[in-house]
Amino acid sequence: MHLKSLTLRGFKSFASATTLRFEPGITCVVGPNGSGKSNVVDALSWVMGEQGAKSLRGGKMEDVIFAGTTGRPPLGRAEVSLTIDNSDGALPIDYAEVTITRIMFRGGSSEYQINGDTCRLLDIQELLSDSGIGREMHVIVGQGQLDSVLHADPMGRRAFIEEAAGVLKHRKRKEKALRKLDAMQANLARVQDLGDELRRQLKPLGRQAAVARRAAVIQADLRDARLRLLADDLVVLRRALDAEIADEAALKERKEAAEAQLAGAVRREAELEEAVRELVPRLQRAQQTWYELSQLAERVRGTASLADARVKSASAPAEEERRGRDPEELEREAARIREQEAELTAALEAASRALEDTSEHRAELERALAEEERRLRDAARAIADRREGLARLTGRLGAARSRAGAAQAEIDRLVAARDAAQSRAAAAQEEYEALAEEVGGLDDPSADTDHESARERLARAEAELSAAREDLSGAERSRAAVSARRDALALGLRRKDGTGALLAARERLAGLLGPAAQRLSVAPGYEVAVAAALGSAADALAVASPGAAAEAIRHLREADAGRATLLIAPVAPALPGQAAAGPADIAGDGPADGVGAAGSGGAVPHPAPSRDGDLPARAPAPHLSASVGTSAAAPAPEPPAGGGPAGAPVPAAGLVGGDAQVRRAVEWVLRDHVVVGTLDEAEALVAERPDAVAVTLDGDVLGAHLAHGGSAGAPSLIEVQAAVDEAAGELARLGVRCEELAGARAAAEARRRDAAALVEELAERRRAAEAARAGVAQQLGRLAGQAKGAAGEAERSAAAAARAQDALEQALAEVEECAERLATAEEMPVDEEPDGSRRDRLAADGANARQTEMEARLQLRTLEERVKGLAGRADSLDRGARAEREARTRAERRRARLRHEAEVARAVADGSRQLLAHVEVSLGRADEERVAAERAKGLAQQEKGE
Repeated sequence: MHLKSLTLRGFKSFASATTLRFEPGITCVVGPNGSGKSNVVDALSWVMGEQGAKSLRGGKMEDVIFAGTTGRPPLGRAEVSLTIDNSDGALPIDYAEVTITRIMFRGGSSEYQINGDTCRLLDIQELLSDSGIGREMHVIVGQGQLDSVLHADPMGRRAFIEEAAGVLKHRKRKEKALRKLDAMQANLARVQDLGDELRRQLKPLGRQAAVARRAAVIQADLRDARLRLLADDLVVLRRALDAEIADEAALKERKEAAEAQLAGAVRREAELEEAVRELVPRLQRAQQTWYELSQLAERVRGTASLADARVKSASAPAEEERRGRDPEELEREAARIREQEAELTAALEAASRALEDTSEHRAELERALAEEERRLRDAARAIADRREGLARLTGRLGAARSRAGAAQAEIDRLVAARDAAQSRAAAAQEEYEALAEEVGGLDDPSADTDHESARERLARAEAELSAAREDLSGAERSRAAVSARRDALALGLRRKDGTGALLAARERLAGLLGPAAQRLSVAPGYEVAVAAALGSAADALAVASPGAAAEAIRHLREADAGRATLLIAPVAPALPGQAAAGPADIAGDGPADGVGAAGSGGAVPHPAPSRDGDLPARAPAPHLSASVGTSAAAPAPEPPAGGGPAGAPVPAAGLVGGDAQVRRAVEWVLRDHVVVGTLDEAEALVAERPDAVAVTLDGDVLGAHLAHGGSAGAPSLIEVQAAVDEAAGELARLGVRCEELAGARAAAEARRRDAAALVEELAERRRAAEAARAGVAQQLGRLAGQAKGAAGEAERSAAAAARAQDALEQALAEVEECAERLATAEEMPVDEEPDGSRRDRLAADGANARQTEMEARLQLRTLEERVKGLAGRADSLDRGARAEREARTRAERRRARLRHEAEVARAVADGSRQLLAHVEVSLGRADEERVAAERAKGLAQQEKGE
């Protein structure tokens, strides 16, 4: 047993699928530091079940997944597959090649597989521990572990020795068994507790069960009692039914008498109904009359009561009326107040006229005073303006002349600054244009195009490389699967029965030619049918003579190696006819513990598949090829035209080719066998030819006296050998395909390296050009800023010069104006001081006029208040006199109305009492008539009811 290959995909630094193939012996991995040598050892430890991230030189288990580079994104999972050659069967599994796979996803989940089948980590550990190569068996000595082994203490050395001796797996199993025993002990304790609890509950449950049994007995007694009562009720009811049946005649007579009485009652009822119909209108009229008279009596009583109350109210003595002042006295007082109001009005008019005269006089004096004061102010202002104006005009003239000089100097300075800025802007613009031409020469339009095309070429090369790697990986997986399948099928050719014992002793047995399946070939598509027709002969060994067959049978009997089927293929035998059987062509059956042969020398009339009726039908083999035997002398025969499922039946012997000696024996075995398509065709063929044996393509055999078939069974050696040969051919084809894909991958890698180098070169050129352009662009920006600043400064200087020129013109104009005003002011004569005596006299007269006006205004306001008070009082007295006179008139009218109402109410009360007496008499008569009608109706209804 040895490691055959190690495939890493996405594990640490192995981003792409990488397969390391190992041969028996020592394999060294040599490389510089950082090349990933330790990652190979970590992969071996990881795939064998390592669970510690620190043992794998990582912080957490997800660190084993490829984390990505600058040119490649990180992957989502890591996968490592370890293939072990198990040809010697060191691993306890029925495979010649065992592939252990571990997959970890970035989410933290993991998968374990053995030969592609999902399994548990425990299954892998158990499988490897039996062979001594588990993850804790010290088969991997990593960095620093040798030093720990050399410097270990006695207990550590004992652990190493026990692990090397294979004791560790037994210790692990012992610990696992002890843990299971502990768990079992806990379960037993739990069961004991449950038993105790159940035992405590047994007595109450027993009592409940006794109560339940007693309840069941009581329920049974109750059910019996109910049944007996029901039976008694049934007897009573039956007796009552008999009595009713016996009284049926009497009931009929009583029914006839009752019907006669019913007829008479119906007639009497009709008469009574007619009488009731006649009484109903009379009763309704009487009731209506009684109701109307009752309502009339109530109304008359109410009217009488109301009339009495009205008489009482009208006859009651009136309350003493409160009288006010005499209206004539109020009118006289109002006339007196009006005379006073007329006198005050005349005085008010005179005061108003006096106030108006006083106000006009005061206004005239104020106007005259204002005019005099304005004249005095104008004269004083003129004198002050003359004195102050001469000094101010002289100052303004000097200031205007100073501003004109300063403006002229500023204009000269700004013009010089503008010229200097314009010259600087022109120089900067010339330098900027020169550098712009230099930058234009640095631009290379083809560089970007070349770089983009190179990147596209690199992308195509990477895509081709990825595709080539995927194709190669798929081809290698297919080749590994086909190889495993071929090895597994080859294991099926190793016989464990007597056939295997004979092949093992082939050198000691003369005349043993080998497995017949290796010396035959079958037409494509008919392998299953031919194998079913041959039966046990399909797995037989070919011998050269009956003597060789007898020697082989003796060897099996002596070695107690089981049974075997032998197909006798002599060198020059006489081919028997289709109808006769030659016993010399096959070996006879041995004794009870001997070997089964292909024929029985006359014991069986038809040595064909009918001899093996207990064998299961052969399953279809979709991978069988046309050439089965490896040493066939003739090629496999072609399928006959028109034969098979869609044509006429085909003789089975004509479908077999290969070695001539073995083929003649097979033709004799298949002499009566015909291959058809379906079981219905086989049934029709056997019905038409009873001596023939029909075989379907599905492996069902049907004869006149024996048949076997059904669902799929184990394949025969012919089918297995065909599958092995087909797998070998497929493996060779896949080997060539893998070599071609490896060459394609190498070419793709070369193209990718060339494209990457070109991209890097163009990128370097592009970066250099961009750096040069950046430097020149920086200078261009600086020069553009200088030119822009100089131009702005020139514009600002020109604008300032224009403003200074405007200021100069304004200053010159102001100088001229001030000079003219100063000359005019100096030529005017000097005025004298104004006289203020008239102004003082007018001010005194105005004060006296305002005092007189205020007194007149106060007198006018006093008279107005007195007139307003007297005017309201006279009107109020007139209104009071009128109201008092109207109140006395209304009181007299109310007394007269009450006297009239009392007289009317007395008359109404008298009439109501007389009417009430008549109504009560009529009401008594109506009540008597109503009672009589109700009594007659009641008697009629009572008689009708009876």
